[in-house]
Amino acid sequence: MKKILSASTLVGLLMISGCASSSGPEYSGATYQQIKTFEIGIVQNVRPVVISDNGTGTFVGAIVGTVLGSVIGKGSGNTLATLAGGLGGAYAGSQATKANASELSVKLNDGRDVVVVVKGKRFLVGDKVEIVKDGNKADQVYRIK
Repeated sequence: MKKILSASTLVGLLMISGCASSSGPEYSGATYQQIKTFEIGIVQNVRPVVISDNGTGTFVGAIVGTVLGSVIGKGSGNTLATLAGGLGGAYAGSQATKANASELSVKLNDGRDVVVVVKGKRFLVGDKVEIVKDGNKADQVYRIK
């Protein structure tokens, strides 16, 4: 028993120590070596927006809700509980994966106006920002001095 406990502790420690911990931006493994461009500008307007679920939360919620609902009741009551669990889980999953974000209207240094949506960061009107682009996609947005 001690060998099993020691082995599982060792595996857990190895897994934890292998986790990356950085406060910097996160890039996907497929694109981190690509050359990116950037634009600099001033935030002209900030508007709160909600980023909707891409379908993953709805799917996972439906599965979890169906499984939980299937352990309730017997016969036709079980069928109704399973159906209700699936529907309730799908709704809960779609709501849980929504994210608050900000839509920034930015006046670029070259005079162009662009709009970019940023999740997880707060910006104010007048902030100077750098928009890192991957093709036509905004990869990161930073406040700069």
